[in-house]
Amino acid sequence: MEVSGSGRTDAGAHAIGQCASFHCQSTLPCSEILSQLRMHLPEDIGVLSCEEAPPRFHARLNATAKTYEYRVWNSPEPCVFQRKYWYRLPVPLNLEAMEAAAAHLVGQHDFRSFCSNKKMKKSTVRTIYSLDIATMGPELRFALRGDGFLYNMVRILVGTLLEVGMGRRSPAEIPGILEARNRETAGYTVPAHGLFLMEVEYP
Repeated sequence: MEVSGSGRTDAGAHAIGQCASFHCQSTLPCSEILSQLRMHLPEDIGVLSCEEAPPRFHARLNATAKTYEYRVWNSPEPCVFQRKYWYRLPVPLNLEAMEAAAAHLVGQHDFRSFCSNKKMKKSTVRTIYSLDIATMGPELRFALRGDGFLYNMVRILVGTLLEVGMGRRSPAEIPGILEARNRETAGYTVPAHGLFLMEVEYP
């Protein structure tokens, strides 16, 4: 049986809202298939729901939007019990500057500068519908919703915004980075363990 996911997540990243599709000849109801999946899959994979889809449905090809969240623990205090899920960055950050930089990234752009795949031959034009930054105490969350994302794109976008927050870059540099279409002009790639695929949308 071939299983198709909505997309590949980076090694070390997490998926709360992953969607997968497969063709099944079984006459079992979805509720029973769900029970069997939960019984046999390893503990680090949890199936939340199971439903019948149209015959030509494909989890990746039919997706219209995805939402990712990147989590930063912005404090000198240790993040012991959540360290596998938060990127710890114990330096002061300028939230207003990061929000100003993020505004330049919303919309349709060529994001080649934010892609790690130098041999990418397909279009690197993507649309970011929203890019929000929320804080609560030491927690800093970047929420990005778009029609699709390139290899390492979210992690490079967040790394670039963090460099703005640390004062290493100006928000005004973002349009030039987009225009350059050169990976070397953008910021660093933040670690994968702070990245979560939150939701995949379909028509």
